[in-house]
Amino acid sequence: MNPEISDELIEEHGLSKEEYKRIFSILGRDPTITELGIFSVMWSEHASYKNSILQIKTLPRSGEYLLKDAGEENAGVVDIGDGLAVAFKIESHNHPSALEPYQGAATGVGGILRDVFTMGARPIASLNSLRFGSLDNPRVKHLLKGVVKGIADYGNCMGIPTVAGEIYFDDSYEGNPLVNAMTVGILKHENIATAAAYGVGNFVLYVGSSTGRDGIHGATFASVELTEESAEKRTSVQVGDPFMEKLLLEATLDVIKQNLVVGIQDMGAAGLTCSSSEMAAKAGTGVDIDVSLVPKREKGMTPYEVMLSESQERMLLVIEPKNFGKVQEIYEKWDLHVVKIGEVTEDGNLRVRENGIVVADIPAQTLVLGGEAPVYVRETQYPSYLEKAHSFDEKSMNEPKDYNQTLKKLLSSPNIASKNYVYTQYDHMVRINSVVEPGSDAAVVRIKGTNKALAMTTDCNGKYCYLDPYEGAKGAVAEAARNIICSGGKPLAITNCLNFGNPYKKEVYWTFSECIRGMGDACRFFKTPVTGGNVSFYNETVKSAVYPTPTIGMIGILEDVKLATTQYFKDIGDVIILLGKSCNTIGGSEYLAVEYSEIAGHAPKVELEHEQKIQNICYKAIREGLIKSAHDCSEGGLVTALAESCFNPKGLLGANIEMELTHRPDIELFGEAHSRIIVSIEEKNIPSLIKIIKKYNCPYQILGKVAGHRFQIDKLISCDINELYDLWYNAIQRKMETVS
Repeated sequence: MNPEISDELIEEHGLSKEEYKRIFSILGRDPTITELGIFSVMWSEHASYKNSILQIKTLPRSGEYLLKDAGEENAGVVDIGDGLAVAFKIESHNHPSALEPYQGAATGVGGILRDVFTMGARPIASLNSLRFGSLDNPRVKHLLKGVVKGIADYGNCMGIPTVAGEIYFDDSYEGNPLVNAMTVGILKHENIATAAAYGVGNFVLYVGSSTGRDGIHGATFASVELTEESAEKRTSVQVGDPFMEKLLLEATLDVIKQNLVVGIQDMGAAGLTCSSSEMAAKAGTGVDIDVSLVPKREKGMTPYEVMLSESQERMLLVIEPKNFGKVQEIYEKWDLHVVKIGEVTEDGNLRVRENGIVVADIPAQTLVLGGEAPVYVRETQYPSYLEKAHSFDEKSMNEPKDYNQTLKKLLSSPNIASKNYVYTQYDHMVRINSVVEPGSDAAVVRIKGTNKALAMTTDCNGKYCYLDPYEGAKGAVAEAARNIICSGGKPLAITNCLNFGNPYKKEVYWTFSECIRGMGDACRFFKTPVTGGNVSFYNETVKSAVYPTPTIGMIGILEDVKLATTQYFKDIGDVIILLGKSCNTIGGSEYLAVEYSEIAGHAPKVELEHEQKIQNICYKAIREGLIKSAHDCSEGGLVTALAESCFNPKGLLGANIEMELTHRPDIELFGEAHSRIIVSIEEKNIPSLIKIIKKYNCPYQILGKVAGHRFQIDKLISCDINELYDLWYNAIQRKMETVS
């Protein structure tokens, strides 16, 4: 039965009156309920990017190593030589994780894995970027436990190592955690698959798990703010099955390898609706499907429910009719559904039937991103909070009375402390290709059958973006590149996950626009194009929006896996050198937050040319075999980076630092300026390193030497390294065990 299309029904579907008028104009009539649902999910922010696509198009979306421009396919594809390519992408699953942390996080991992293996790539590693409120809050602990277990269980069951990531804790994320999942895969050039429904008369196949009512309107749910009302929409959270996904992965890679697929797409956000309409629109064809043929696990499902369901572990394939028998044989070998549900047509429409009766008939181009879906640019306004934040006088803060205690407080801060509570729950050694494990600047994963390896990282500091979204986003790209460089890699490209509040709020949209501008400038400078990613708006509660958090996922190539470098000091007597300038600001620092409860000042600025020189010095020194360790200075500043370099998992080491301070000690030691790398080197190699430094005309400072079990900085700090390590290594675990 088709209900009357009322103003209330239109509003319930998240459509404006103007958008409904546009739908009426497209169809020349009122839509059916199924058509209304289809437009609702496809024109939602999550699927259409209607408030962000014009901004995103300003980012560099092509480059020397890209085999597919951004947005063309399910995931970005980058050439790494020898006929091999890497496919990678990051996406959010924030709102589902806020309501059902275990399933929300698990299905986030499952979805991004499918995006990668639908490209024909075998996933070799997963990463994540997580944000939560204060660990003093019992609900935050519940969310953290659920999210980490969801990520761990799904990845571990799939046999995909989770090798790197980042986690921050701040009150701004308390009611709306951020769960961003990234996957990296390897494929041969000839196996790159496309997400397009080419070939009139070709079969449209449904493969994978059965369809249920879970996840209906998931895309729409991700396009509204979290409130008590939206919290009731728990049916919008999907349920995952990693064992089913493993079967789907193997079968799908097999049919792609055998060149049996014309087009393929994951049924992710908006499910069958999104995959069918996008594949048709990309090819300039139509798709005619019958939902009565779709395998279902619940009785009485309507066409509306089948088209909008976001049940997991499902794919849509387009194949030539002659290959149906072979494809069917492969999927059935893996005990998976493989059903012909329709055909490719020439009229350009998404046509949906139930038992042959048409229930929806829509031009596919009117539904999709880059087609005729609505596009907006929202109003912007400089945030009122910034005037107060920027007027903060750093020198009004008293110097610490006890630098030892300040260092201990910083190392115990969850934002700086070891994240072993999280990553020890992940199997990061499965497939035994992990060369550099979680805990160092970037993960390094060996590429089987070659001498090469991939370096990978996720990075973003939300506080910096809150205080200066332009510099914050620019800094996120720079830090990601610095982490790749410190691990011995050459940065190649990025994927991004743009987490912001409500775009209809002028201040939020200003921060979004500025972050895009900063990211674009940095990516163009470093020649690391954006291969794709995800925009996640409406990350806020009734209290406030989350900090602007444009997460950067970056990959880099090591031509020789032997170049892999870690952040840890190796031998007593090695010389410790700082590449870069001293710091003269504490704006946006963890020191300011921990010691004075202030999120204020100006965010660290990035001088891109200087940053690149520092990175070039480090990269060249690693390639020439001069340095033993490299670690970038970030949260907690110089002293924290030095202490972290002492925490070698194979045996703790100390440091004896006698440095020339040119600014106030706490600012220079705990400030978080960019473009600084700490390296350790044998004394005999110092002249060769200085020769490289002078070539690039960059500042440096010899800080001291790697020592025994004492961490000493002039007369300001003197601590036992074992005590510092215990505080740092166990801080989050102790927080999780504390009863609030």
